[in-house]
Amino acid sequence: ISRIRAAFDVELPVAALFDGPTIAGLAEVIDASAQGTDAPPIVPVDRSLPLPLSFAQQRLWFLTQLDPGSVEYNTPMAIHLAGEVDVAALAVALGGLVARHEVLRTRLVADADGVPWQVVDPPASFDLPLIDLSGEDDPVAAAEAWLATDAVVPFDLAAGPLFRATLLRVRLDEHVLAIAKHHVVSDEWSMG
Repeated sequence: ISRIRAAFDVELPVAALFDGPTIAGLAEVIDASAQGTDAPPIVPVDRSLPLPLSFAQQRLWFLTQLDPGSVEYNTPMAIHLAGEVDVAALAVALGGLVARHEVLRTRLVADADGVPWQVVDPPASFDLPLIDLSGEDDPVAAAEAWLATDAVVPFDLAAGPLFRATLLRVRLDEHVLAIAKHHVVSDEWSMG
């Protein structure tokens, strides 16, 4: 729908895709539509001004105020990496990801009146700690215990960061990339 809007300058409801499921059917719907869109274009917002929270961010910020230190909205994930890992390259790649996605550098900070605003920190080098568990009696169990402990480390929405990663070495050729995010910067769709 957004591509049709941009290409043909028409506003169509999502139902139009189902009403005209073929190219020919969709072309008829587009031809029959009045040109011009009701929605203003999405444009970048001036980052020097206070950035309001989205409705979802407002809800999560409010819930955090009710239960400070809660880990209810932590979204941990573990990515198993087979083979040797270039730790420096992985840190650079994660840093690039964080630099590209502002939300991963965003904190929610309340002003003097208690009104929360988004603060987007500038990109910086990414710290990827490496924890070597390969010398443990049971490195896999040690990694699982570490992941369970990290999953319940709370995030401070104002201090940030709200995204963290740690590389666990289980064996020389086996690692686990532990990523933890607060739900305010990540949802189920973005997990992919």
